[in-house]
Amino acid sequence: MVDVADGVRLNVRHTPGSGSPFVLVHGLASNARLWDEVAARLAAAGHPSYAVDLRGHGSSDLPASGFTTAVAASDVAAVITSLGLSRPVVAGQSWGGNVVVALGAAHPSLVSALALVDGGWGDLAASFPSWEACYKALLPPSLDGMRAEKFRGFLRSRHADWSPAAIDATVANLRELPDGRLERRLPIDKHMEIVRSMWDDPPRAHFAALTMPVLLLPARSAGRARAAASAMPNGSVRSYEGGDHDLHAQQPDAVAADLLTLVAS
Repeated sequence: MVDVADGVRLNVRHTPGSGSPFVLVHGLASNARLWDEVAARLAAAGHPSYAVDLRGHGSSDLPASGFTTAVAASDVAAVITSLGLSRPVVAGQSWGGNVVVALGAAHPSLVSALALVDGGWGDLAASFPSWEACYKALLPPSLDGMRAEKFRGFLRSRHADWSPAAIDATVANLRELPDGRLERRLPIDKHMEIVRSMWDDPPRAHFAALTMPVLLLPARSAGRARAAASAMPNGSVRSYEGGDHDLHAQQPDAVAADLLTLVAS
């Protein structure tokens, strides 16, 4: 548990190694365990990793405020500083991509390179006619009360190529109660505060400030990723066209291999 603000501690899953470090950031309403299989492959190549549960997610604290992309980026910067990490490669998936874009723009000296895993270039205001339409479309369903085994079965039916560990990590997005029912870790109102920050603060506003190497890994909409990369001083794209949004869960070998190219660069 790492202190990142007054009364706020974040859970960090550490996989040891002696090489250049990686910091791994999950998406909205997700958790750090989704990075476990990527982390194992980075460790096999000699690199330590630090997968962060953002505030209100996983095993981290749930404070009353601070549910924005900018605060999440500040929290990750505090983790890097507190742990004394020397210019890690920082990877973010989905909304986590937005977070690492904001991190790289605000704290360029803290990172050596960024990886954006099917996220970090979306623009909600360009995708919806109004905030009200965006809110209605992106309001998450309430899964409270669902049985954990039912949810596991649903995930297996949708992701037959995922490992059991990836399925269990996805179930851990929710809290499993002693009677086997699930409840949300991140309350819906906090979830929507984050979505609102994504509307107000699109990643494109920060692209020009990203002077470090940035690797974009789109699972879909490779054209948008290429357009985003062209707006960055040192952006490049490796497309996973047709892959799952959770590429790090579906294809950990390939994602880890792509992350390792950023160390070589």
